[in-house]
Amino acid sequence: MEPGQLALLKAVLEQRLADLARHDGAEVLSGPRDLAVQEVETSPADKATVRLLNDLALEAAGHHVAQLRTLRQALARIDDGSYGECEECGNPIGFSRLQARPEARLCIACQTRAEKR
Repeated sequence: MEPGQLALLKAVLEQRLADLARHDGAEVLSGPRDLAVQEVETSPADKATVRLLNDLALEAAGHHVAQLRTLRQALARIDDGSYGECEECGNPIGFSRLQARPEARLCIACQTRAEKR
């Protein structure tokens, strides 16, 4: 991969990380004590709705944290020189794939095999 291409991909990763980090405040729940909707004495149907909303908020928070971790790992691979190499087979990941998914860890062939499993 050319240095200009690597710099472009690094900038994209850093921008995505910065965008996600900006939303890392009140929108991300840290656990059951930070419920999106507080439970109050209501009907069983209302309680079920509240539980569902809280479960969805916790799932979204988990997804947010996973995205942050993935972006940080990609930036760490740039720093250690392993970025752009498939973690499965060691072959280079194509630039077009990295443009579409800069955080990609697998080449298209290995990703396809992983998804079929």
